[in-house]
Amino acid sequence: MSERPSILVVDDDPHLREVVSFALTQAGFHVEQAPHGRAGLEQVRRSVPALIVLDIMMPEMDGLELCREVRRTHEIPIVFLSSRDDEVDRILGLELGGDDYITKPFSPRELVARIKAVLRRVRATASASPVAPAATPSQVLQRGPLRLDLDLWRAYWNEQEVVLTVTEFHLLAALLRAPGKAFTRDELMTRVYEDVVVSDRTIDSHVRHIRHKFAAAGGEVIQTVHGLGYRLAIP
Repeated sequence: MSERPSILVVDDDPHLREVVSFALTQAGFHVEQAPHGRAGLEQVRRSVPALIVLDIMMPEMDGLELCREVRRTHEIPIVFLSSRDDEVDRILGLELGGDDYITKPFSPRELVARIKAVLRRVRATASASPVAPAATPSQVLQRGPLRLDLDLWRAYWNEQEVVLTVTEFHLLAALLRAPGKAFTRDELMTRVYEDVVVSDRTIDSHVRHIRHKFAAAGGEVIQTVHGLGYRLAIP
């Protein structure tokens, strides 16, 4: 029997932690809890979880600061929780490296579904055989200076690596597989999140994050199609 994936729930509300932990345990996960960011960071240092469910507003160390600290050494998927449904929190959370964002109050069933969707994307990165030959046409997507290595799960601009989250990689790969096509936000949601419904703002924040990362490398990869959505910016 395979070991159950471990989820770390970091929130200062003990009732919410218990509700989320119960739902995740019922879904087959092993769950650890932490009451604030500092305790969450210590837990990550002791045992790296498969995913972190992370509240934003907490004492000791808030969720955004914990995310910054975790991202210094790990690429653990992070799903943010917040009672504030505003653009500032959403952009900050996703641009710090969060893989998804859900606003309180929420359905535990929806949270479990989103966590499973994120973990499916993570497992896809590890599913390639370690002995498979690298750099065959089916394993690399490339257009101009942009290259995505599907086996190694790495992105490059002019051979300079650009570090992406799993969600960002999936989104950019969807655009690169159909260069010239203008995707609606709904189409991108379907390709990136499968059966989980997210808001337009979540897609927009991921796009903004990808743009910032590639701009730092001197590249422009995503073009806005006003009134519709996005397309690959490389002709």
